[in-house]
Amino acid sequence: MPQRPPTPTGLNLGLEGIHVLVTGASGGIGLETAEQFLEQGAIVTAHYNTNFEPLSHFADSRSQVLQADLSKEDDVIELFNKATYTFGPVQILIVNHAISIVKDEYLWEMSLDRWNKTMNANLTSTFLVTREYLKRLKDVSADLKEEACIILIGSTAGKYGEAGHADYAASKSAMMYGLMMTLKNEIVKLAPLGRVNCIGPGWVQTPMATESLKNPNTLYAALATTPLKKIAKPSDIATQILMLSSNSLSGHVTGQVLMVEGGMEGRVLNEPEDVGIKLHSRDLNLD
Repeated sequence: MPQRPPTPTGLNLGLEGIHVLVTGASGGIGLETAEQFLEQGAIVTAHYNTNFEPLSHFADSRSQVLQADLSKEDDVIELFNKATYTFGPVQILIVNHAISIVKDEYLWEMSLDRWNKTMNANLTSTFLVTREYLKRLKDVSADLKEEACIILIGSTAGKYGEAGHADYAASKSAMMYGLMMTLKNEIVKLAPLGRVNCIGPGWVQTPMATESLKNPNTLYAALATTPLKKIAKPSDIATQILMLSSNSLSGHVTGQVLMVEGGMEGRVLNEPEDVGIKLHSRDLNLD
């Protein structure tokens, strides 16, 4: 495996020997998360659907790579069967996979096929994965249950909406609030110390996002309401995932949505001309 800089925390998070399943591990956030877990001594099952290449170096005594279409019930069951066969029960589940259809379409333009595709890929799949995890959690030993933890990966779209992407925004919002808040109350029926939390990233420097952010208008919209005026790196998100996963550091934290978006206040909805304002240089304080 290529050498990487140490996890930014420099802390022992108590994750050594813990079996972690990261879904969508071939993407920017998922890949960084899987690698940081390995740095902390965890055992990692890295899931992908279509893109294996970024995970080709995951092949040692503490990691494995498994393929599955998580919108298919049989694939999810087989994923957990294989993960458990090799490394034992999954103790920490990171639900990171998602799709976002690039084309902007307002709701009145959106087809039912697109809506269903996004919901199946993002929300139904999350139901299937978390359900399978919980089904198996009920039968594991008490000591393994002590580390039980689910981290859902949401989005600023789930908090603020996303014009042209109502399908994606709705799928993330349902996960971040209704589903997460229910799961945190249900997991303790199976594992008394089990925890469920959510991370809500904004724009992140993934390959796909980096291409989009080359457009100055897109970059402006991403930063205009963000006090830190910068785009997150995958490591910014992954570090927070590990912090919330750690029972040593976050053992009394559950039912929380941690937004990792530089303090974003919301969306830029209108340009000056959209509200009938014409700006001239004399109107601006350039000092």
